[in-house]
Amino acid sequence: MSMQQDPSKLLSGMTGFVTGASSGLGAHFATVLADAGANVVIGARRKEKLDGLSQRLDGSAGKIMVVEMDVNDTAKISSIFDAIEEQGLPVDILVNNAGMNVVAPALELTPEGYDQILNTNTKAPFFMATEAARRMITRKQPGRIINIASVGASNVLPGLTAYCMSKSAILMMSRGLSREWSRHMINVNTICPGYIETEINDFWWKTDGGKKQMESFPRRRLAEASDLDSALLMFAGPGGKGITGSSITVDDGQFT
Repeated sequence: MSMQQDPSKLLSGMTGFVTGASSGLGAHFATVLADAGANVVIGARRKEKLDGLSQRLDGSAGKIMVVEMDVNDTAKISSIFDAIEEQGLPVDILVNNAGMNVVAPALELTPEGYDQILNTNTKAPFFMATEAARRMITRKQPGRIINIASVGASNVLPGLTAYCMSKSAILMMSRGLSREWSRHMINVNTICPGYIETEINDFWWKTDGGKKQMESFPRRRLAEASDLDSALLMFAGPGGKGITGSSITVDDGQFT
């Protein structure tokens, strides 16, 4: 008789909060958590997109809550968590997915563009993580924080120096926070995805430059969002109980 846990009940009774959930990887992560039985809070600026995702997830094992938010408005982070808790959904799993990029050579990147990248990709996830952890510690409950970085955290991506800087910072942030919160049973880990087609970059892969880049990958293809599922569920679920301060690269061999 198999002793494997039913995948649809893996996260039953837990609540996951996914930022940047209106499209792309964020929407995918929310779907994966919901399919594993979790309650899911989906946050982003585009409420109409969130409402559409909420409808698609309706009927899943857990509750779905929509939160219209801008992660860069750090002054409102505490009130967002208050609103979530008022719905009886204290956050057990935070997926810091929201991020952005400005494609430009370093000599052409403006201070405004630099601030936008670093604020969204580094400052916002730091304060999202600290607010989530503060509440987990107060409740004396274990928790999971999963930060989404990039292969750019450890590889140079041409024209994306500030972006790579921001994602490299996420790796050290995760390691530092995991050390600080380990005694509170809060695990902090990082997923570093490779190139995956999303709403933000789909135009590029249709160009000659994008096709040439794809041909340079060992497998001549992009990674898929579903390739990240196992890493996400391991970090979020009982199988990741002993893993903290770690990172997993999922890039379909693009940077081997």
